[in-house]
Amino acid sequence: MRVPAIVFHGAGGAEVISLGETEVREPGRGEVQVVIAAAGVNRADVLQRRGLYPAPPGVPVDVPGLEYSGTVTALGPGATRWTVGAEVMGITGGGAMAQRITVHERELVPVPRGVALVDAAAIPEVFFTAWDALVLQAALGPGETVLIHAAASGVGTAAIQVARAIGARPLATGRQPEKLARLTALGLTPYEAIHVDGPRFAAAVAERTHGRGAEVVLDCVGASYFEENIRALCVRGRLVLIGTLGGPAAGAVPLPMMLGKRVTVIGTVLRARPLEEKIALAQDVTLRLVPLFERGLVRPVIDEIMPMADCAKAHARMEANANIGKLVLTW
Repeated sequence: MRVPAIVFHGAGGAEVISLGETEVREPGRGEVQVVIAAAGVNRADVLQRRGLYPAPPGVPVDVPGLEYSGTVTALGPGATRWTVGAEVMGITGGGAMAQRITVHERELVPVPRGVALVDAAAIPEVFFTAWDALVLQAALGPGETVLIHAAASGVGTAAIQVARAIGARPLATGRQPEKLARLTALGLTPYEAIHVDGPRFAAAVAERTHGRGAEVVLDCVGASYFEENIRALCVRGRLVLIGTLGGPAAGAVPLPMMLGKRVTVIGTVLRARPLEEKIALAQDVTLRLVPLFERGLVRPVIDEIMPMADCAKAHARMEANANIGKLVLTW
């Protein structure tokens, strides 16, 4: 069926964004169709629009959107996990900015009790990423310290909350002091906030950890921060790389320091994972992360909610780095 959707007409600036239509297939075996209430805007959408981050095989190449919330509207053969009308949320390789989407039923996660359906669109991409990176990949534990870069971003605000909820201590970096100051609403103290103007933060981490360093670094910057990240880690620390906004290729890699500290470097993405891995993550999130929302230990952080037709304005706000938390588009 044809449904309304945000469509990219080629690669370029905001002029390639329009409100159009896309084809959504009927659900097959084990699949469900979801009427989308809202979708979150992510940096990947901006990069895809510029032609720098193409959609993976099997998803619409011209319809953006990596996360959504909505209600189940149709069940495919053999689909028994959900009932029609159930409120759900999820991640996808693309196509979330259409009015409907068809996905495997086990990829979906229930909207936490107490979270509004539209607000839930601000959860999947950032909280699933933070949970996967910190808990499943880096095995961050109670009493450990995690250094979180770009802390006012969607993933950053989620990671601060996840760290607190599991008993770890977050240290957070940012380039804009006013943004760091606003993170106190998430429980971050002024001493835990580190203002940076370039790759110089290891000394501040050492000071705040009594010379030990952080057990985990969560980094979306990449090349320009790589050496300083190694300096900021403690012995047997773990660096989790989730982005390359500061460049895709590191220069001089501090191998002697890495060997001496016995550090582990973990690279991870969600978008390109196979179905089986996405299902496994969805099940873990359902069992362990959703209850944290329902207990009030974590919450979606929303910068602004806009109509879907204002997608270009949302892209402009993100490109200007003006947002704190998530930008959400609604139908």
